[in-house]
Amino acid sequence: MTDTTQKPKGFLARHAILERSPTLLFLCSFGVVTIGGIVEIAPLFYLENTIEKVEGVRPYSPLELAGRDIYIREGCYVCHSQMIRPMRDEVERYGHYSLAAESMYDHPFQWGSKRTGPDVARVGGKYSDAWHLDHLSAPRSVVPESIMPGYAYLTESFVNAEYVADLVATHRFVGVPYTDEMIAVAAADVRTQVDPDSDDYDALLARYPGAQIRNFDGAPGVSEMDALIAYLQVLGTMVDFSTFTPDASR
Repeated sequence: MTDTTQKPKGFLARHAILERSPTLLFLCSFGVVTIGGIVEIAPLFYLENTIEKVEGVRPYSPLELAGRDIYIREGCYVCHSQMIRPMRDEVERYGHYSLAAESMYDHPFQWGSKRTGPDVARVGGKYSDAWHLDHLSAPRSVVPESIMPGYAYLTESFVNAEYVADLVATHRFVGVPYTDEMIAVAAADVRTQVDPDSDDYDALLARYPGAQIRNFDGAPGVSEMDALIAYLQVLGTMVDFSTFTPDASR
């Protein structure tokens, strides 16, 4: 019988050498991945900042930061993402797509990869404090189909203002631009933000422009519910998207 099998020629013949040699294939693959990695990563070393600065974005106030800590502690991030993708169905439902700058002071960021509940990146100002209080205390009282557990006990747990001052200092350690003054008055700022009659009202707004100052849960003292609602009410409110225009040079 005659062997009718055709042997590869030209480029295919040379490629067959790689296919038959695991060591050579590994070395060539490693070289390609290395070159690709250098091309992608090296330019970043020459950029002063990879995040476009956006007017209005500021560090969280001490009360908002405490609320964020509670949000993470209670596992809210497991069911709620904070990242609106730049696709039509996303922006029509949730609002303007998320900007990297909006997460620049988040350690860690809360983008998420799963939504059991809706995205909360733009929830600030969408509902009243009373709605958030009812929703967090008894979710099905305002959203009958909700499967979220209740957090009514947060109204009976109170924020340790001195702990929050330490929390602010820790966030400065990882790069958030809190000043010495912000850290020194952090405990007082926690109490001021739930008391619109406080003499330190204007000073707090000077440190944290746009901070919302009021009794969020309607009860005396600074509860964890106050902190959580303050955090939820600030999400998505720092940037004025009616005037925002992306930097076309980036």
